Amino acid sequence: MRDLHVDEITRAVRDLCIRAATELPREVLDALDRAIAGEESPLAVEVLEQLKANAALARQTGLPLCQDTGMAVVFAELGQDCHVVGGDFDRAIHEGVRRGTREGFLRPSIVESPLRRVNTGDNTPAVIHLHLVPGDRLKLTVVAKGFGCENMSALRMLTPADGITGIRRFVVETVEQAGGNPCPPLVVGIGVGGTFDYCAYLAKRAVFRPLGSAHPDPRTAGLERELLQAINATGIGPQAVGGRTTALAVHVETHPGHIASLPVAVNLQCHSHRYQEAVL
Repeated sequence: MRDLHVDEITRAVRDLCIRAATELPREVLDALDRAIAGEESPLAVEVLEQLKANAALARQTGLPLCQDTGMAVVFAELGQDCHVVGGDFDRAIHEGVRRGTREGFLRPSIVESPLRRVNTGDNTPAVIHLHLVPGDRLKLTVVAKGFGCENMSALRMLTPADGITGIRRFVVETVEQAGGNPCPPLVVGIGVGGTFDYCAYLAKRAVFRPLGSAHPDPRTAGLERELLQAINATGIGPQAVGGRTTALAVHVETHPGHIASLPVAVNLQCHSHRYQEAVL
C-alpha cells in the first residue's frame, strides 16, 4: 500500500489545467500537419495553418488557446493499492481546478446552478470520472472541454433493427447539423451500447483515446474508418470553409447492451483538442 497526499493531487491538477489551456498536444499538431498535406482546398490549408500558428503563440505566451477555456473534466484511474491521505479526493481535484483557473488567468465559465446561472468564479466544480484499477499509482487526465463543440453533441436510443446503418446515419447527421458550430476539424467520439448514461460516458472517453488510434476489434476499427471517410466527405472542412478535413479522427467505444436497445452517443471535440495527463 502506498500513501498519496491530497496536496500532490491538487498541485498536479492545477498544473494540468494550465497546460491543457495553453499547450496543444503534439499528436494534435501532427494530425494538423497530415491534414495540410492531404488538403486540396487552398482556403482550408490556410485555416489549418492559422490553427497551428495559434497553437504556437499560445505555447510561447502562456495564453489560452481559446477564449472558452472550457469545463474541467477529470478522468482519474486510481490504483487499488494507492491510499489517498490528508483530505478528500474530490475536494483536492476541485481545489486544483480553482488554483489553475486563478493562477493561469483562465476565463471562469461555470455556473453553480443551471437554473440560477450564477458564475462560481473559478471553474469549479469539475466533472470527475473515477475508476479503480490495479496498481499503486494515480493517473489523471485533465480535459478542458469547450462548449461550442459540447453543445453540438447528441444521443439517440436506436433500435437493434437500425443496426450499423442506423449508427452511421446518426453520426453523420449529427456532424452535418453541427456544421461549423463545433469549430472543425473535429475529433469525434462515439459510444455504442450499455445504457442511456453509459454510452454518453463512452463517447466522452472515446474522444480522448490516443488520436487516430484504431479500436482493437477489427469490425469496430472498420466502422471508425468508414465514419471518418463519410464525415470528411461532407465537405464542411476546417472552420466550415470547405475542404476534406472536417474531422481529424473518429473513435468508437462499445459496451455490451440490452437485447431491446441500441444506444448511441456522439461527443464532438473541436480542433482545440485540449487535455494533459500525469501519473502520480
